Amino acid sequence: MNVLASLLVLGLLIFFHELGHFLAARLQGIHVNGFSIGFGPAIFKKEFAGITYSIRALPLGGFVSFPDDDIDSKIPKDDPNLLRNRPLIQRAFVISAGVLANLLLAWLVLIGQAALVGIPSAPEPGVLIMSVQPGQPAESSDLVSGDQILSIDGLKLGKGQEAVQLFVEQIQNAPGRTIKLERLRGTDSKIVSIKPRDQLGSGKIGAQLQPNISERIQPAKGPNEILKNADGQFSDLLTRTITGYQGLITDFGSTSKQLSGPVKIVEIGAQLSEKGSSGLVLFAALVSINLAVLNSLPLPLLDGGQMALLLIEGVRGKPVPQKIQMAFIQSGFLLLVGLSVVLIIRDTAQLSIVQALINR
Repeated sequence: MNVLASLLVLGLLIFFHELGHFLAARLQGIHVNGFSIGFGPAIFKKEFAGITYSIRALPLGGFVSFPDDDIDSKIPKDDPNLLRNRPLIQRAFVISAGVLANLLLAWLVLIGQAALVGIPSAPEPGVLIMSVQPGQPAESSDLVSGDQILSIDGLKLGKGQEAVQLFVEQIQNAPGRTIKLERLRGTDSKIVSIKPRDQLGSGKIGAQLQPNISERIQPAKGPNEILKNADGQFSDLLTRTITGYQGLITDFGSTSKQLSGPVKIVEIGAQLSEKGSSGLVLFAALVSINLAVLNSLPLPLLDGGQMALLLIEGVRGKPVPQKIQMAFIQSGFLLLVGLSVVLIIRDTAQLSIVQALINR
């Protein structure tokens, strides 16, 4: 059930992202001829009012298609309601609407939880291990997903994001030096040793961390507390997500190993859902913000890549040549599919059930 819940959340987030593009176009009277969730061959397809709605075999995203480049379209090429014939600002709104929809959804989800369910009590002490990388010090020290780290070399970590930051700082300051961690696994407390790997003078252990989420919920005292709580969580999640992507540029070798594919994302969602409704809400908000930030990157096939082409068009005063656009898009498709396949294989191989079968 936890896996099913995380799958449903992931599907809904992709749906709302594409819905943002779709509504931004339709509200401006721009022609749309397709709305798809997933890529590849369609497993469900239905046409309504000239628009084909479909669910496709590869659940790696989705797309809204326009008749602009459809050679079979009966719409004249000079039709003012084709996307390419609209002013730059209107096209920019359509392109950016998916990102805006995901950010808005994350904020509304956090507000909805605070208003309808309540506000999570203060986080429990320590940090939570979400996942570990194979062959890294965390795995060698027998740390696994779900472990709670309460102290490091006798120093209590405290609670919340401050605990995560303190833990990271202590690890970074101990490259190549053996340190002691107080690990809580269920009700079993144990002191374990770990030796952070020295990477350019900074310690790394190869673990993904989160604040130790509390399962206790308390009613909000009023609208101000609801908004303050939602704004604080939203700002924190957005800042951490942007910082994480910045790491791909400043420390690609280390950060790239933390990239997760659909399988790992679903596994993390299932683990967070075990923490109750607050964990599932955190998962929904975090993934929605990640989708927004990821799609903002100026890479082929992503919204940021389309926005980059639009900016170039604005500077040049005319569109980028069609051949260059097609090469840009095709290279992005191959990169996306290739990376997705690699991440799916890697993440599937790391699942505990797969590891158990391998080690039998």
